[in-house]
Amino acid sequence: MREIVAGLAAAAVLVAGCGPPPTSTGTVSPSAPSPTTSAPHSPTASPTMTPESLEAAYEKVISDVLPSIVQITTKAGLGSGIVLDTQGHIVTNAHVVGQATQMTVTIATGGAARSAKLVKSFPAGDLAVIKVDRPDGLNPARFGDSSKLRVGQIVLAMGNPLGLSGSVTNGIVSALGRTVTEPQNPDSPGATIAGAIQTSAAINPGNSGGALVDLSGQVIGIPTLAATDPTLGGGAAPGIGFAIPSNTATDIARQIVKYGKVTNSHRAALGIRGSTVIGSDGQPSGVGVAGVEQGGGAEKAGIRAGDVIVSINGKDTPTMASLAEAITTLKPGDRARVEMIRSTGRTETVTVTLGQLAGE
Repeated sequence: MREIVAGLAAAAVLVAGCGPPPTSTGTVSPSAPSPTTSAPHSPTASPTMTPESLEAAYEKVISDVLPSIVQITTKAGLGSGIVLDTQGHIVTNAHVVGQATQMTVTIATGGAARSAKLVKSFPAGDLAVIKVDRPDGLNPARFGDSSKLRVGQIVLAMGNPLGLSGSVTNGIVSALGRTVTEPQNPDSPGATIAGAIQTSAAINPGNSGGALVDLSGQVIGIPTLAATDPTLGGGAAPGIGFAIPSNTATDIARQIVKYGKVTNSHRAALGIRGSTVIGSDGQPSGVGVAGVEQGGGAEKAGIRAGDVIVSINGKDTPTMASLAEAITTLKPGDRARVEMIRSTGRTETVTVTLGQLAGE
């Protein structure tokens, strides 16, 4: 199944944070939640739950959470965000913000647009924090403990798909612990996300940066990616989306709020700059090392510019994305066996003690 996921990750595409500007918006008037942080194990639907009681549960969650969801609009497009605190901090995806440092924010339940500015972006994890200039009336979301999620839990995705403000879709937690890599382009950091939540709740352009919510009204993930199906001509693969776990999102966001940057990414780094090498058959054949970080693990192990890395711990790494996925499953301080082809054509394996991915 891990190999299937890896194949799928290569086909996964970003749920575009930069969708077209909205042509219309809907409003509702739900009640506001009381802000807390992590909460205990959340409930799911009981086998004896009636359709009426399940419907009532959906209505309450939507009423409680939707006032904490915002639409973020930049010159390039739009996406979603979640109110983090009463000071006006909002967490979203880095690809929603893109290159913008100024943007406008509109609460999903309506009201005038508010100006906001970027606090800090963490492209490697596809997360960012922005801050509105006028925080009055903002309702912080309640974030749950994503480590307690179970496959089969009912979840709702809330955001602004295609500019339709305050939209909600439903589904389940389809799988846990996925490793997926975003394609890299000018609007996408090409981040590799470890421990991603797979969900069947529909995720469309504009949902990025919004909320994946359980039936107790806790945010347990940030919808970030949808998969494409090559057999559909690259169209969306129905019911396959991915979200960044809430524990990861809140950890990174709170570091940004407290320090103005990410001080501890908790992620391993090989210490190279590189790119995918195409072989004589026209297929990816490894990662060409363009440079190594001074004092980093790769340099200490003897990896040099011009080498081509072909595997990590016995797992083939034909592309930069597959190399990133392999490293993401490891921790800083771990030792990794790196097989490479030297510029002389000789194959060699070295052991690298991994460093920590920089927060900047």
